[in-house]
Amino acid sequence: MAKKDGKKSGKGKIVRRIVIVLLELVVLLGVVVGVWLNQKMDMVETDESFEEEEVVNVELPKKTKKVLQGYMMLALFGLDNRESEDYSGGNSDVIMVARIDKDTKEVRLVSVYRDTFLKMADLDDPSAYSKANAAYAIGGATQAVRMLNTNLDLDIKEYVSFDFSAVAEAVDILGGVEVEITDEECMHLNNYCVETSEVVEKEYEPLPGAGTYNLNGVQAVSFGRIRYTAGDDFKRTERQRLVLNKMIEKALASDIGTINSLIDAVFPKVKTSLTKTEILSLAADAFSYRMGEMSGFPFEIGSSEVDVAYQRLKQDCVIPRDLATNVKKLHEFFYGDAAYNVTESVQGISDEIVYRSGVTAKKEENTDEAGTGDGTGTGDGSTDGTGTGDGSTDGTGMGAGSSGGTGSSDGTGIGDSGEEPVWSSEAKAEEKYATE
Repeated sequence: MAKKDGKKSGKGKIVRRIVIVLLELVVLLGVVVGVWLNQKMDMVETDESFEEEEVVNVELPKKTKKVLQGYMMLALFGLDNRESEDYSGGNSDVIMVARIDKDTKEVRLVSVYRDTFLKMADLDDPSAYSKANAAYAIGGATQAVRMLNTNLDLDIKEYVSFDFSAVAEAVDILGGVEVEITDEECMHLNNYCVETSEVVEKEYEPLPGAGTYNLNGVQAVSFGRIRYTAGDDFKRTERQRLVLNKMIEKALASDIGTINSLIDAVFPKVKTSLTKTEILSLAADAFSYRMGEMSGFPFEIGSSEVDVAYQRLKQDCVIPRDLATNVKKLHEFFYGDAAYNVTESVQGISDEIVYRSGVTAKKEENTDEAGTGDGTGTGDGSTDGTGTGDGSTDGTGMGAGSSGGTGSSDGTGIGDSGEEPVWSSEAKAEEKYATE
């Protein structure tokens, strides 16, 4: 019996020793992974000057803040900088807001059209209104994030900035992105590739025409820069979201070797307010994220030539119809809050934009409205028209909301134009610009 007990005791010691060795290996592996991750995090340029207090939205009511606690909000800025790895300024050609649901891990993206006329949230010039992309050029990431919070009733506290080079590098490492190209897009893509290739120092092959292609880094960046087609900036942001979505899909399906290469190549080309701990926390759930809906902002748009801060001449801008209405829709899109009421601050900004641009909120249009002169006006409510009169000097204007026209001696009056046409989606925006 004593010998059997001795054998059992010996086996027990061996088992314990094996368990201890395995635990030591696990701990050692954890240390190695920790060191590896720490080294990777050191590649990212952390913005030490970014202060949350300088961007926080103090006007948000407690109810809204409580709702927002269930989400992480992240601003993404793609910079049109000819000098690689300079993130201190420059126009932000890509302005996106990412909403990450902390429970479901669903990610929703909204592109803010860069030419949108908004309050700049410039502490040195509180009355400054300009195009959205000017905020980053004037005050860097801090002012750009504050601009988004101020105009959109958001509470964004973190940002990530990148340039052409980071995107081109990532696309190449992922093996390209498959995109369908039209003839018109092909022409502009090839033109943009010339400059993009010089900036990112990468090669490309011109595309022969319309078709579905696996775009390399230079081509994908150039595709996202195209704006001279039907839809202008509205279509461009759609292209940018398409490329980003394709990249995310490929990254989530990549092996560890590709992910490692991606980190090594892209992290040094990124600047962010996120700390190492926050990046690691996001990375831990990376494969749990799923892409949800994407859209452009504003949802309801008009256009007008207005005075803009930081420039001498008037500029043609995208005008929210109106800002308050669009912010309500944004909160419904992000948080499912259909009953959201904007803050007094956003309502004030909305009213100021209407005052400066003359573009009001969407209204029901009457397509058969008479003008104010002696003649009878007819029209479609969107363009200048002619009214027929009895030879008086008051011709009849054309279209809903138009005023009396300036008549002529033969009784034909030319009416003032009606309200700015309402374009309530990116598809309608494309239609508008296609007919101009």
